Amino acid sequence: MLDLVIRNGLICDGSGAPPFRGDVGMRDGKIVAIGEVAGRARESVDATGLVIAPGFIDPHTHYDAQLVWDGLAQPSLEHGITTIMPGNCSLSLAPLRAEHRELLGATFRKIEEMPKNAFDAGLSWTWESFAEYLAAIRGQLGVNVAPLVGHSLVRLWVMGEAARERAATDDEIVAMQGLLAECLDAGAVGMSGSWVDIDHENRPVAARLAEPKELDALCATLGAHGGILQIVPEFWDADLLCARIDLLADLSRRHGIATTFSPLFDSNAAPELVGIALDRIRLQTAHGARVTPQMQTRPIDLSFDLTAPMSTFATLPAWWAMTLLPRDEKLVLLADPERRRVLAGEMDHFMMPIGLKIDFADAYVKRMGRPDPALMGRRVGDIAAERGCHIAEAIIDISLADDLETAFGLDAIGHDDAAKIAGLLADPLIGIGAGDGGAHVTNFATYGDTGYLFSRYVRGFGAMPLEHAVRKLTHDVATVWGLKDRGLLRPGYAADIVLFDAEKIDRGPEIAVDDLPAPGFRYIRRAKGVMRVFVNGALAYSRATGYAPARSGMVAERIAA
Repeated sequence: MLDLVIRNGLICDGSGAPPFRGDVGMRDGKIVAIGEVAGRARESVDATGLVIAPGFIDPHTHYDAQLVWDGLAQPSLEHGITTIMPGNCSLSLAPLRAEHRELLGATFRKIEEMPKNAFDAGLSWTWESFAEYLAAIRGQLGVNVAPLVGHSLVRLWVMGEAARERAATDDEIVAMQGLLAECLDAGAVGMSGSWVDIDHENRPVAARLAEPKELDALCATLGAHGGILQIVPEFWDADLLCARIDLLADLSRRHGIATTFSPLFDSNAAPELVGIALDRIRLQTAHGARVTPQMQTRPIDLSFDLTAPMSTFATLPAWWAMTLLPRDEKLVLLADPERRRVLAGEMDHFMMPIGLKIDFADAYVKRMGRPDPALMGRRVGDIAAERGCHIAEAIIDISLADDLETAFGLDAIGHDDAAKIAGLLADPLIGIGAGDGGAHVTNFATYGDTGYLFSRYVRGFGAMPLEHAVRKLTHDVATVWGLKDRGLLRPGYAADIVLFDAEKIDRGPEIAVDDLPAPGFRYIRRAKGVMRVFVNGALAYSRATGYAPARSGMVAERIAA
């Protein structure tokens, strides 16, 4: 007898083949039959009018901390995602010695913009090794996890705080190889690195101090274990990005590994960049390299306030310094006319660190501690014009009147040429990723890439057929990452399945929810059109009833080297 049969759906099996009507039968967490499934089952689900697809896979997340208190990785399941890859940007929560917990916590909170009170309240540090970290989360997982180990963590374990100061010795590199091998044997699917990130003291993360021979040696270890290298390059500069693509291609060929980088970002400051990078990837692919860029489907919706340092102010030194001050000093500075002139002057020449040109006049009043109907939802540029002041002064005055609790929004940043993005996303060389789920939780909602792919680029632009979009979110990712038994609807594969309405699937509106392990809020997006999600054969999420009590997620396995 089967455990479950999903009947009468439109099956998109993940391969990119044309969809067909049929059933999917499951037993013991595996798919056992597809097509016309006869026989009895303990449970049957009618999928008439819905697509039956493999669960979506998200290759760039930062759920490392959230998984400790929320094994469901909310709200990813609501968007049809059944497998996530945490541990990106050279940062994971293990391996980590006890004496380095605060150092890592400060770095993680800076780069991924997580509130300190929530991070500290949610983490009960019970581990040091990578195996111990996985043991701490494994029993409560409602989603599959294919974790990366961070290169910065490998260096910190072997070298101590010297990892932040210098290159490694030959003996230290050998020790790092052994540690990486231990992490891969424990369940890591690869290693993450970064060539751009800075820590809480505005110093390069430890991974950036690695000499080429160190990265080469670690990639040799990845090759011996079938692991992947994921890295963050200088994605805003075409020349630097092409140089990094060449380096990744060389590592890929030499060690027989897949490499991937995130993000491939289309910027109005450098509109030719993506085309140049793709030409280089095509060249290297033709010569046997495996280099996959990740592009997010959605534009960025940004929030900022004056309470704490945020990436919005990373290229504005006076603003950044102001947000670092204690509250009382900050209030004094913001009231000082001379300092206000300096802040205004910086805002006149602003460009986000990701290379996007934006205008703070387009910001709007998004949230207030004491909502003022005369201000809520209004554009800052219009308010400044009414008051006869600079937009920086309007932001400051509104914030001061609200005890700094006002949050401002900047919506739909980037992806200005939607038709161009549609063509890029359809390119078989480009993967879907760079979503950052679990990070920047009070700054912007890092969710909705899956639904937006279908609503904007399948239904809206017709850039690709339904089955190709499903393949990009499933089999393509599983193939690049070497995930075992994931990404396809096939007998013997894990029963990770999403049922969705192809005419309605979309990202929902951004909302603020108070579900952190300490007082505070974060921005998330609910999904539209995702009806049910099954993880390893068990219902994990239903649009009708919400999250299921089952915790059927597991640490996903990679295909053996």
